[in-house]
Amino acid sequence: MFKFFKRVSTVVNSELNAMLDKAEDPVKMLDQFMRDMESDIREVESSVAKQIANEKMLKRKYDDAHALVEKRQSQAEQAIEAGNEDLARRALQDKSDQAEQAETLKESWERAKSDSEALRSKLDEMKKEYQQMKLKKDSLKARAESAKTRTKMNRTLSSIGNDESKRGFERMEEKVLQFEAEAETSEDLSAQSKSLDDEFEELGKNNVDDELAALKKKLGKE
Repeated sequence: MFKFFKRVSTVVNSELNAMLDKAEDPVKMLDQFMRDMESDIREVESSVAKQIANEKMLKRKYDDAHALVEKRQSQAEQAIEAGNEDLARRALQDKSDQAEQAETLKESWERAKSDSEALRSKLDEMKKEYQQMKLKKDSLKARAESAKTRTKMNRTLSSIGNDESKRGFERMEEKVLQFEAEAETSEDLSAQSKSLDDEFEELGKNNVDDELAALKKKLGKE
């Protein structure tokens, strides 16, 4: 009767996992699946509400017809007591017509009541199935997210220490060694570039220092 039961049958037969395998995004598919189920439940709820309203209407009409039957019986008795057989006869005739109508309404009401109970039962079943599917959906979504996370982590870990990463690291190490060698070479070249005058100037500074030390020793000022 409703699309829902076909989908529930699919789930019960464990075909949902096969459907998920074919889906590009299982999480989105599960969400859509639940939205479809919710739509079916709302559809059944609307049908149940209409059926209950119809049941109540028929019950009210039956009650009115039954009450009229009793009223005509009472009126017929009243007419007999008043000595008016014609009026009593017409009251009894209408009572018979109303009784026949009341019986028809009763049958219709009982069928409507039975249909209402069946729809209520289906609705309860659907809601129960929905809750079960909701739990299963939450579990499957958690598993899907966990699988995505593990896949991402594994890809990241696999990229660490691979040949390309090692080669890149080695190239950076070579550059650092090259920079250090260039720095040492520049220092050596700087030392070699000193002029003779610079060297003699340094030598002269050393002689002055020696003379100053000797003078302080002679004067006892050490």
